[in-house]
Amino acid sequence: MKPAAWHIIFICVTIAYFTGMALQLDVAEYIFKPLLVSSLLGYFTAATAGIPSGFKKWITGALIFSVGGDSLLLLANASERYFILGLVSFLIAHVFYIGCFHFMKVRESVPGKWQPAIIVGVYYFFIMRFLLPHLGALKIPVLIYGIVISFMLLLAMHLYELKDNRTGRMLLTGAVLFVVSDSILAVNKFYHPAAWGGWAIMSTYLGAQWLLTRGMIRYIKRARHPGDIDANP
Repeated sequence: MKPAAWHIIFICVTIAYFTGMALQLDVAEYIFKPLLVSSLLGYFTAATAGIPSGFKKWITGALIFSVGGDSLLLLANASERYFILGLVSFLIAHVFYIGCFHFMKVRESVPGKWQPAIIVGVYYFFIMRFLLPHLGALKIPVLIYGIVISFMLLLAMHLYELKDNRTGRMLLTGAVLFVVSDSILAVNKFYHPAAWGGWAIMSTYLGAQWLLTRGMIRYIKRARHPGDIDANP
């Protein structure tokens, strides 16, 4: 299937999912939520087909574990165990994104900077200070997850220095939206659920995954020598 067809499928599934949310149809969420990032995975695979790139396995892994996280979180209301498993699945997805961003940073010789570390450190300190009194038994898992996603954001901030600035902006914006989505989810779950919470969580989450997928497609396609993009740049 052509990339454009997968892109259309993603748009249609997104519309169907949010329509189900608006109509409060739980069955629509169960049907369409696992298909959201799955369609992005199809889009990424089709758009990069035939291009030799070690980066592809990192993004594929990130998207696969994101689908796993989406599916597990559907069952979180039935048991806290599924929320923890969903958290672990998304944590692994972020590890894949971290690996990808790290290799990009090394390959493009992007220097490390202390300013992004301060920004990310301040974010992590304040969000965790706010959440800690409400986390209960999930304190350690959430603290670890926060460290991992913060490191993902830190690396994405460095990628703003890519020669292809548009790709850097797409990846950074995607990473920021991911952090925003997860922050809203955490506040919504552990502090106070808001009526608009689900909409905010999913809209920022889907924007994040779409931008990260598009950014990596662009990076892989625009590489001067595609065969040089490997897992050991």
